[in-house]
Amino acid sequence: MRTFSKAILYAALAIAALPAFARTHRDVYPLQCNQLWPAVKDTLKTSGKYNIIGISDQELTASFTVGAFWSGKSVNGIVLTPSGDGCQLAVNTSYRGIEHNDAKDLKKRIDADLEMSGIHVTSKPSKP
Repeated sequence: MRTFSKAILYAALAIAALPAFARTHRDVYPLQCNQLWPAVKDTLKTSGKYNIIGISDQELTASFTVGAFWSGKSVNGIVLTPSGDGCQLAVNTSYRGIEHNDAKDLKKRIDADLEMSGIHVTSKPSKP
């Protein structure tokens, strides 16, 4: 019984520590935010990987979950903001393990959506 209690304690501590791995990934696209936003929305709506919690066309923000029951779901958020001559895409994600990189996967899907729309761009990581 003591081992079971320790296992529950360790599991609770591990779950409580997960938010400590949250981080914001920023990339700047050489597009206006109103040009980038349709690709972001299309990616979230049609990729089959994301469950949209909320989306705002006025504020250019979205929150969504990604993941499955067995791999753990995480809540993520996107914010687009003008940055110089382009648009900064900020993705707030939770760390879900080595095999899952939510921000990188989302960025690849957005880039692919832009390419399918005939827009060939390369984003640059934003400096903190």
